[in-house]
Amino acid sequence: MDNLKTATGWARQLTELGLSVLALAVVLQVLFGASVAFFPVDVVGNVLAVTKTLGAEGLVGLVAVWVLASIFNRKE
Repeated sequence: MDNLKTATGWARQLTELGLSVLALAVVLQVLFGASVAFFPVDVVGNVLAVTKTLGAEGLVGLVAVWVLASIFNRKE
């Protein structure tokens, strides 16, 4: 059971790290434009594409966002 808690903790920390890097990439791209040297992808464009896709799905997209947010914000 301790191994499962350790793996869950690592997954949560990696998810938080990924969200922090994503937020940093968005801020850097807003400040410096699309030519940020160490983020060679269009982060803002990808976030907008995902948002557009979820918005096009209507209620299913809204439920998917709700499920993901509730999983991420779940207390231990």
